[in-house]
Amino acid sequence: MAAISPTAVAPAVDERALARLAWFGFIAMLFGNFMAILDIQIVASSINQLQAGLSASADEIQWVQTSYLIAEVIAIPLSGYLSRLLSTRIYFVISALGFTLASLACATAWNLESMIVFRVIQGFLGGGMIPTTSASMYLMFPPAKRVLPQVLFGLIATLAPSIGPTVGGWLTESASWHWLFLINVLPGFAVAYAVWHLVKIDQPQPELLKVIDLRGLLFMAVFLGCFEYTLDEGPRNDWFSQDSVAVCAVLAVLAGMLFFHRMFTAEHPVVNLRAFADRNFALGTVLAMSVGISLYTLIYLTPLFLGQVRGYNSLQIGHVMIAQGVAMFLSAPLAGRLAKLIRPKTMLAIGICNVSIGAWLNSRLTADWSVVEFIVPQIFRGNGFLFCMFSMTNIALGTLPMSEVKNASGLFNVMRNIGGAIGLALINTLINERSWLHWQMLGESVRASRPPVREMLATGQAITGSEAGAMSLLMRQMQQQVAVMTYGDMFALISMMMASVLLILPLIRTPRPQPGNGSGTEAATGGH
Repeated sequence: MAAISPTAVAPAVDERALARLAWFGFIAMLFGNFMAILDIQIVASSINQLQAGLSASADEIQWVQTSYLIAEVIAIPLSGYLSRLLSTRIYFVISALGFTLASLACATAWNLESMIVFRVIQGFLGGGMIPTTSASMYLMFPPAKRVLPQVLFGLIATLAPSIGPTVGGWLTESASWHWLFLINVLPGFAVAYAVWHLVKIDQPQPELLKVIDLRGLLFMAVFLGCFEYTLDEGPRNDWFSQDSVAVCAVLAVLAGMLFFHRMFTAEHPVVNLRAFADRNFALGTVLAMSVGISLYTLIYLTPLFLGQVRGYNSLQIGHVMIAQGVAMFLSAPLAGRLAKLIRPKTMLAIGICNVSIGAWLNSRLTADWSVVEFIVPQIFRGNGFLFCMFSMTNIALGTLPMSEVKNASGLFNVMRNIGGAIGLALINTLINERSWLHWQMLGESVRASRPPVREMLATGQAITGSEAGAMSLLMRQMQQQVAVMTYGDMFALISMMMASVLLILPLIRTPRPQPGNGSGTEAATGGH
């Protein structure tokens, strides 16, 4: 029997070792990605504690959330340029370290102004990690090995915002609001250390600094920043009746026109919009917006209902919301198996249907719904969001050349965030309008001359001991029913919106491996 040559074994051993290093590096990036997305929602259930700790008014404290979102939405499309300029490794490490130090600064903020400054820094640097992770997935793994990384990325992208209110509620109830930010410190330093030593997939391109489009960068920052501010603050301030919202809306329109003109005419645009010429990518961004709308609005509506109608505190709300996160986690192995058996479009259709079913089940809610009634809808939604995120990322980026993935990943992720902002703005506006409509309709049927109403008032008077107390009790019951009907309308609207997205699927091409997609070995050694 011929002896096996050591030189024949060595390449295989080296390839396996490099593949393991690529995996460890990607997992470290996923942790950074998780922290950045988690911080979007982690403060949502602890606004009252932050307001008290920073001595801020109810309107002022909203800037803790708004400032992060504005900075993040500007950073995400810029990430493609910065990761090419600095290299993926250096840009991600700077982002992770900066995000960690900004988190530490947020925990030590002494007033609202300092908190807003630190949240802007945190949002801008955290926003860079999200698209960099999704782009690296395509650079670090060959097509045949991408299923598991795609499933894990989809799990993180949907799980983090889903459990954000749960984690935030638990931290503030068991410790203090400072731990909303201190929780990032040790993992953040660990992520930066791991990525620096494990991720080497490309080289810096300092020549890009000479051709940076400063005007395009300025137009993009003003456009996205003002647009995000308008969407976030508009519903709370009756839209254009407040001067700051009206001014930002005008600036967003003007800067948007200049930005789009610049991106299509500049020789070296800061963001290359020509990726939208790829049909799959263009349709994928529409899907991303739709999923962003449903994901963030459903995460927003459920705690709002539980707090307003059921009177739950932040920790109790977290116990309800965790069901969606558990469903996502348990669906990950199933998604990995199905991805090898069925087409991405089929998986996407299953995901869309499950989200739509989950939202429709929620639309049947009553004032008596508790944890048990919310479990089944959350299981459908959790499974659906994971399937959607996994398959639509593959659809949007899977047909692009590797040279365009970094830029396209930023655009894809920012469209998902913008979808969430648009969804929240529309939902808040519709809640006000539908509440008024239901109040008017209910008020017409609740007349003192009707026997059922007289009976209710008599019962209320027996309970409270006065006619005024009985009327107050009746008004509270009416307010509760108005809220229940309004939230039911919102869940039904989201369900129908997601169902309508199915019409897009016949237009999508099945992604095929592109030439020059690289391999895990090439990625791990810095091949480009």
